[in-house]
Amino acid sequence: MDKKTQKKPTESPDKGRILSKPRIFFGLTFILFSAVLAFSFISYLMNWKADQSQAGTMLDKSIKSSNVFGKAGDWLGNIFIFESIGIASFIIAFLFLVVGTLILKKKIFKPWKTIGHSLFFICWLPIFMGALTKGQGVLGGVYGYQIMDYLNAIIGTVGLWTVLAASILLYFILEFNLRPSSIKAKLNKLNENTIGKVKSMIPDSEEDFEADEELKEEIEEVDTKEDIAPNVTVSEVTTTPQNPINITKPQPQINTPKGFSETASTDIETIVTPNHTSFDAEPKDFSQPLNLNLSTKPVVPVSSPEEAFDIRPSTPSPSIAAPVVEDIKFNVEVAPVIDILDDSERKSQELVEKHGLYDHRLDLANFQMPPVELLKDYGNEEISINKEELEENKNKIVGLLKNFNVGIAEIKATIGPTVTLYEIVPEAGIRVAAIKKLQDDIALNLSALGIRIIAPMPGKGTIGIEVPRKNPTMVSMRSVIASHKFQNTDMDLPVVFGKTISNEVFMADLAKMPHLLMAGATGQGKSVGINAILTSLLYKKHPSELKFVMVDPKKVELSLYSKIERHYLAKLPDVDEAIITDTNKVINTLNSLCIEMDTRYDLLKNAFCKNLKEYNKKFTERKLNPENGHRYLPYIVLVVDEFADLIMTAGKEVELPIARLAQLARAVGIHLIVATQRPSVNVITGMIKANFPARAAFRVISSVDSRTILDSTGADQLIGKGDMLYFNGNEILRLQCAFVDTPEVEKIAEYIGEQKGYASAFLLPEYVSEDSSSSSAGTFDPNEKDALFEDAARIIVSTQQGSTSMLQRQLKLGYNRAGRIMDQLEASGIVGGFNGAKAREVIISDLHSLEQFLEDLRS
Repeated sequence: MDKKTQKKPTESPDKGRILSKPRIFFGLTFILFSAVLAFSFISYLMNWKADQSQAGTMLDKSIKSSNVFGKAGDWLGNIFIFESIGIASFIIAFLFLVVGTLILKKKIFKPWKTIGHSLFFICWLPIFMGALTKGQGVLGGVYGYQIMDYLNAIIGTVGLWTVLAASILLYFILEFNLRPSSIKAKLNKLNENTIGKVKSMIPDSEEDFEADEELKEEIEEVDTKEDIAPNVTVSEVTTTPQNPINITKPQPQINTPKGFSETASTDIETIVTPNHTSFDAEPKDFSQPLNLNLSTKPVVPVSSPEEAFDIRPSTPSPSIAAPVVEDIKFNVEVAPVIDILDDSERKSQELVEKHGLYDHRLDLANFQMPPVELLKDYGNEEISINKEELEENKNKIVGLLKNFNVGIAEIKATIGPTVTLYEIVPEAGIRVAAIKKLQDDIALNLSALGIRIIAPMPGKGTIGIEVPRKNPTMVSMRSVIASHKFQNTDMDLPVVFGKTISNEVFMADLAKMPHLLMAGATGQGKSVGINAILTSLLYKKHPSELKFVMVDPKKVELSLYSKIERHYLAKLPDVDEAIITDTNKVINTLNSLCIEMDTRYDLLKNAFCKNLKEYNKKFTERKLNPENGHRYLPYIVLVVDEFADLIMTAGKEVELPIARLAQLARAVGIHLIVATQRPSVNVITGMIKANFPARAAFRVISSVDSRTILDSTGADQLIGKGDMLYFNGNEILRLQCAFVDTPEVEKIAEYIGEQKGYASAFLLPEYVSEDSSSSSAGTFDPNEKDALFEDAARIIVSTQQGSTSMLQRQLKLGYNRAGRIMDQLEASGIVGGFNGAKAREVIISDLHSLEQFLEDLRS
């Protein structure tokens, strides 16, 4: 009957209707076009910097696009994102999707409400992104930037953000009906749904349960008056006030107890125990008659487990008795963390506690770093702004580009010490290559030397044109040394070059470069740049932390630093002058540095360290034993002033050790600064360039030389006088090198030289070439032998191992003295010649023959 009378649900009138073909076609077209727009916009945002110039080259087949939908996708992204509303263009794609679903009669969205929200965010989001990015990039579009710039000029930055915040707040208030009364109503509703339910679960222990007591008494009275079987079972007890306690008795007949109605009906009502959490708005009457339905399970409400009464059988069960829990004292202890140290670490801690950390400056504890006052103060170095010059150059650039049909949307000028950078934003459809070709025309129009075009600028959506200033400002060494950035730097080997176009002090860490290649024509500031690098290192590093190996084939450029020989310079043991000018000594010095590099790598391997900084830290913490050859290792900087002359005179003998040092010496603290005035491919070979990632280029003669040193043009467009380009693998920076004059370098060298220094210059390992070793053989003079010559001979013969390092360990000698003793043993005929990585051959086989040989030498 119910099935027949049941009504069928009414179907919507559109459900069974068949869509027409035009409606399906246009609906799917709109949805597909929305997907094309979305993916084109996403691809454009990922590649807009590279594809911005391709928006107007739809028919040029030679130009390829990186957009998912090709040049059409670039065109769509450029029209909607760059020239219009930025990332709010995704809302337009969403609107196409909404229209498509409406055509297909799929009511997924509310049309008018969706369109209203979309129009608001199309207006608000570009302005917000323009203010957030400050006009950089394409997230706000031209619309967002222009409106943001207009509002910023009228009401300021604070007013702009106030308008944006107030508009979005007003939108949410109107959309979500956020009036104070509605907010309060929603909070009250939330309070009732959460806190009210929690309170309803908490029982009230202070309430009066008279109904429970009456029920208990009546049931006991029934048990005493009636002759019922003693086995009463409790089948279910629950603590919920609405659930009853069920009592089942085996006897079907029961007498009516006192106080119960004689005409007890089977349709009864259960007793509800009053509880404050179950009260409604109006109080209920709980004085209802007690009815028992024995065919069902009677109910007794319980307010809490503690106050619930028990219905027990006549024979108590021992399992109901609660177990007796005794109070036992319970202690919780946390085991302390114990660091297990091995013997070497324990010994190093004891040494540190007893003597403190090793102080490598202790030998020259009173050494004073040069003060800034030694450098000359050239007065006010603030950049003066010539508005007439800026306006004139701007008009010339804009007019010239307009003559070549190159439109400009925006132009901005940044004034530096030497050059002014004009950043232009070309109009849509302008190719970057078209502006690059106009470099000579711009230079002709501006009547200026050194015009350099950066198209596009790295990290910016602009094209840069660098124009030299008519009245450049000099950057003194004192201004950059006294800067806060240099004084508080934490670099290992800080090198300050000068200032950038934005007038900021530019610094680099020589330890991370790790080698520097410099080039520049004669008189363009290359030697001044070397002096600036050396001066910045002298102002930050203690003599115990840094040593220089200076190679000066011209003999006059680095001679000023001869006064600091006992402080900062390093040389070979048998060389008189620390500044090397002879080509043969240069070869020996470079090979000696290779030996020093290998020795340091052995020390790092034995100390389980990866670089010099970790090794010196371990040595300072006294974790390395000096008896095993360990020592504090200073940084070594090799400075070569004219590399082309060395290549001409020595060739491969110089190139190979320099290439080996450049490849391997970075980790052991040996760094190279190589300068040349002729950066040709036969001087700066591919092996040299591959190992010198950091390049500094002053003005060179031709673009070929610029490509040799920087792998790109630009150095030929510099104006000289310290104008330089710096490249470290990322981008090319234009700098104005700091000027330090010869008298300033002399004052610094004299100030350091007058202080207490070491006994001699830092001695490099002795290197004996094959020619000198063969010529010195057989010319041994017994009167000039070392005092430990005989002891060393006995050790060599007894062990039958001709090793210099073994003499160092056994006799506790330095490498230089052990090497000289080994050369004397070779000249006397006790050991053979140098055999590469293998130990020398021991010619005398036993100690008896050795004693006879030594006796002959004494006589």
